[in-house]
Amino acid sequence: MRDRTDKQELEKIFRQMLKEESFGSQSEIVEYLKNKGFIHINQSRVSRMLANFGAVRTRNAKMEMVYCLPVELGVPTTDATLKSSILDIAANDTVVVTHTMPGAAPLIARLLDSCGKAKGILGTVAGDDTIFIAPVAGTTPQQLYHSVIDILSTK
Repeated sequence: MRDRTDKQELEKIFRQMLKEESFGSQSEIVEYLKNKGFIHINQSRVSRMLANFGAVRTRNAKMEMVYCLPVELGVPTTDATLKSSILDIAANDTVVVTHTMPGAAPLIARLLDSCGKAKGILGTVAGDDTIFIAPVAGTTPQQLYHSVIDILSTK
């Protein structure tokens, strides 16, 4: 099997794969991409690509949990759009609170929820323009604050 290394080709195939909404785990994505000739792909690269594309896990029409592109969810995809939607991020002794432009909170909360426990996020509650983000056990609100900043600054 020929080793494919073209980044643009990988991104095109990756985007198309996510549009199919049939991959429920990162290991399934790795296997799919290896079968397409990207033999040096691994789970950590897939994880970074999912984050860079803003992909989230959601239920498809068959009610299966799958990765999909934010376009289908209406999540802003450009750096300028996402960053301009966030007005403030603050932490207290319990939670992190993010204030957004009106209507943006549910979309950004969905993005944060997709990052999950690995990033210290137990869950989010979103209104129209405010998101409450709870940390997992063992993660301080200040650690979560920095994690949220990192997640949102790379989008």
